[in-house]
Amino acid sequence: MINLLEECRGAERIGISGHERPDGDCVGAVLAMQMYLRKCLPGADVKVFLQPPSEIFREIKGFDEIITDFPEEEPFDIFFALDTDAERMGGAKEYFRAAGKRINIDHHLRENGSGDINHIDSRTGSTCELVYDLIGEENLDQDIALALYIGIIHDTGVFQYSCTTPATMEKGAKLIGYGFDFSRLIRETFYQKTYVQAQIAGRALMESIRFLEGRCIVSALDKKTMDFYNADSRDLEGIVNQLRNIEGIECAIFMYQTDVLEYKVSMRSGECVNVAEVAAYFGGGGHARAAGCTMKGTFHDCVNNLSLHIEKQMKAWEEG
Repeated sequence: MINLLEECRGAERIGISGHERPDGDCVGAVLAMQMYLRKCLPGADVKVFLQPPSEIFREIKGFDEIITDFPEEEPFDIFFALDTDAERMGGAKEYFRAAGKRINIDHHLRENGSGDINHIDSRTGSTCELVYDLIGEENLDQDIALALYIGIIHDTGVFQYSCTTPATMEKGAKLIGYGFDFSRLIRETFYQKTYVQAQIAGRALMESIRFLEGRCIVSALDKKTMDFYNADSRDLEGIVNQLRNIEGIECAIFMYQTDVLEYKVSMRSGECVNVAEVAAYFGGGGHARAAGCTMKGTFHDCVNNLSLHIEKQMKAWEEG
């Protein structure tokens, strides 16, 4: 396990970023890391760079300080890539590449990290769990605990996904001991939806299509529909999980159009399909039960290409 303070010793400028379209685990991890480094290294200038996160994470300390426009910067002494590899960092990729030291902390399934120093563990349910371990319980406070808790609940589906381990539950228990209103955080950041989000989710569910003998389901939203609802990617969180929760569904796919003949794809599955392997074939990644990628082509092209890999895995599962 890496020693964060030892690696950052003497650094004057430290940058932190995560992946494009940041989710709860990403936002929680980068802001928890910023709080920890600022507390332990008061002489260092520690900045966070991300694409604009959802407003539901505003309660995390440091949210309003996130730099979202990726201005020109002098090379950082150290730059952290959390919950991602270098290729998925968007505008922060160049900061990472130019830094004097690059540190990559991630829990997604891949062989190697992108940094000079890498802490990659795909057996852990969230990057916030990894940050928890690296920070150490003795350095936690209420603000850091809240950030880590939000990240953990979002990447474990409030402790229901298969990536949840006994260690995950133990960390969650210790974090809520810091006294924040955890039940409200779960409700407001994970379950609560705006009226527009509810409308667009209803549209996606209504227009969904089952295939492979009804064991898979897919739904897609094109740019015209998203413009009609004045929605962006942050309004689409949770739709793929609703599709997966339909009785009899082994694999759920949700797609939304990002450009001409281009779709962002999210997948969720049961035991018989490893969607991380499917996503990896198309340049994406994730976890065995939750993964995603970006695909080129028409809606039907994308579904046909995905279904070939999904069906192959289902048959292999059935054959034992």
